[in-house]
Amino acid sequence: MVLWLAENSPKLSNTVKAIILNEANEKFVSIASCWEVSVKLSLNKLELDGGTQEFFNIIHENGYNLLHIEKEYLIALETLPFHHRDPFDRIIITTATSEKLILLTDDFQLLKYANDDLQIIS
Repeated sequence: MVLWLAENSPKLSNTVKAIILNEANEKFVSIASCWEVSVKLSLNKLELDGGTQEFFNIIHENGYNLLHIEKEYLIALETLPFHHRDPFDRIIITTATSEKLILLTDDFQLLKYANDDLQIIS
C-alpha cells in the first residue's frame, strides 16, 4: 500500500486511499513490510530506484510510524490459523491484532482473519 500510494497506483482503492490521506488518521508500517520489500528487491521481483533506503524514505516523508516486531506478535503466530502462509503477511496480521490497528490490504485472502479483534479494509 505504501508503494502504491507513493506512485499513485490505480490498484489502490479509493476507500483505502481516502483513509491513508486523511491527516486525522495515524499511519503505521510494519518493519516486516520493509523486510519483504528488501527481499523482493534482492530477488528482482520489485523495482524501486534507491532500493530499500528509498522505501524507508517514502515511509518517513509520508508520516508513517514504523512498527518493529515484538515478542507478543511472534507468540500470537502460534495460534494464528493458516488461512494464509506468507510469513510477512502473518506477522503483519498479528501486529495489527496486537496493536488494535485497522489493517489495509489488497490481499483478499487476509479478509479471512477479520474478526472482533481485527478490522480489515481492502
